[in-house]
Amino acid sequence: MFNAPVLVLNQNYEPLNVCDIRRAFNLLGADKAELLERNHQVIHTPRMAIPAPAVIRLVYLVKRPRPRVKLSRREIFARDRHTCQYCGSSSRDLTIDHVVPKHRGGRHEWENLVAACHACNHRKGSKTLAEARMSLLREPRAPRGSLPLRKLPGRRPERHVADLPVPG
Repeated sequence: MFNAPVLVLNQNYEPLNVCDIRRAFNLLGADKAELLERNHQVIHTPRMAIPAPAVIRLVYLVKRPRPRVKLSRREIFARDRHTCQYCGSSSRDLTIDHVVPKHRGGRHEWENLVAACHACNHRKGSKTLAEARMSLLREPRAPRGSLPLRKLPGRRPERHVADLPVPG
């Protein structure tokens, strides 16, 4: 009964983790969290019956580092919207190009990798942009991690968050 999952939200309604009912009661009792949604279960004590929490929100903000997106072909194509960064053609048949070639000191990192069609990649070859007389449509950058859930003005997001599946 005390092992039922409880969704823990940050002060800004960002999902933090899932804890058990016992931990949720400790947070609520210490005034470190507020109850947003109740569970269908009821916890009985000798003197009272308490509805079990399903979703709680911390009263303080827990700062978390932004998740980093892993460098992969799929993520580079997604960042560049499956578009060649030299000519602008959209295709599912793209290659990865090092803006500064590896043998010229170019590194295998977000800021040096772009999606390119076969024709542009072949035309550029192992030359720099200046030598190949080519330019990029957009400067390559590392993508930002996923954005936290934001509180919408005039709406109570806990109703929507309570409908999320609780991992467990």
